[in-house]
Amino acid sequence: MIIKEITLFTNNIENQKQFYQNVLDLELVYNSEEKISFNTQGSILTFEYKKETKPSHIAFNIYSNKIEEALIWLKKRVPILPDGERLISDFKSWNAKAIYFYDADKNIIEFIARKNLGLVAKSVFSPKSILSISEMAIATTNIEGVYNAINSIKAIPVFDGDFSRFCALGNDEGLFILINKSIKKWHPTQEVAYTSDFIIKGDYNFSFINGEIKELS
Repeated sequence: MIIKEITLFTNNIENQKQFYQNVLDLELVYNSEEKISFNTQGSILTFEYKKETKPSHIAFNIYSNKIEEALIWLKKRVPILPDGERLISDFKSWNAKAIYFYDADKNIIEFIARKNLGLVAKSVFSPKSILSISEMAIATTNIEGVYNAINSIKAIPVFDGDFSRFCALGNDEGLFILINKSIKKWHPTQEVAYTSDFIIKGDYNFSFINGEIKELS
């Protein structure tokens, strides 16, 4: 599943601009008082102003062989969110490893290295190693309903899990991470998962506002 653009919402455009431009050193490709956009190698991350917001959880694919270098790079810039005593989460069944940190709005941001993608780089880790948006998380009390709404737009496979607690939809290139927020919290912080608004463009084009999916025309 290809994710071309994710739009999240913020009530502090300037703080988010400073974080993504100066801390993560991403390319700023759109800049206004109401909207900012940043470019990775394969996706755009956009923030639009909204007075009331709730934190989200998203992931970026990085090169398959660069997770340890990514940790060194990130530790110079942000506090790492540990997974118990580990700073790198190891998802053996997904053949992937991940690192987590907050952005300026306390969105949980993840860098994930998926060996199944076979994306190997010889160069030292840099902002150009942040390849694309990999995951968009959706907190809900009705996983099956969200799945049905997405699947009605375009058929999507279940990658892992089921409709009770956790369900990942898509493939290694891109995933929707659906969790039942009444019984599961965000990994790795174990904080309460809120239903947060977003807009996605790519293989799937829809808005998720106030828990409702609407296909984009």
